[in-house]
Amino acid sequence: MEELILMMVESFKELSYFGVMLALTIEFIPAEIVLPLAGFWVYEGDMTLWGTVLAGTIGGTLGPLTLYAVGRYGGRPFLLKYGKYFFVNEEKLIKSDQFFERNGAMVAFTARFLPGVRTLISIPCGMAKMNVWIFSIYTFIAMFPITFIYVYLGFKLGERWEDVGELANKYILPIGISVLIIFIVYKIITKKRRKSINVESLKHISQKK
Repeated sequence: MEELILMMVESFKELSYFGVMLALTIEFIPAEIVLPLAGFWVYEGDMTLWGTVLAGTIGGTLGPLTLYAVGRYGGRPFLLKYGKYFFVNEEKLIKSDQFFERNGAMVAFTARFLPGVRTLISIPCGMAKMNVWIFSIYTFIAMFPITFIYVYLGFKLGERWEDVGELANKYILPIGISVLIIFIVYKIITKKRRKSINVESLKHISQKK
């Protein structure tokens, strides 16, 4: 199966950056194979690093929209019946549901950094009818650093690009946690500023009266 996927990905190389993007929109082709291999193509001089990262990030954002749509318009009965065609089973559905319940809307961001949940989390996001633009923005923001790590390591390792998987996992989760902390701090500061502005506005109104 892995050899077949590898052959498919290799065939996308002729399409250059569009091929990288297209390969990542097909959800059953693992990004863990596509991106390090694309990094190897950068190493060979066929593409630029940042062009490949951008193409990979766009593809990594468009791909999850497929499963988001399945969750939104098909729902759980559809997935339990036809999920096997999307490599989805009940156990995986339960795992992604539980993660969604614990983390709410932020799952579209945080789950991208967790192997095993990364792809399937799009389904409960769709089932919960999360705003598609918010879903897409969070996914894009999360996919950018993930894509960069895989592509950069593939570029650095060159012909040993297949060794990227284990190495990448050491970086992805800590980066995800760091970005999440920054995001939470930003939200807290923004919320406090809004409260402060509202209090000042009320004081100003009461003084006028």
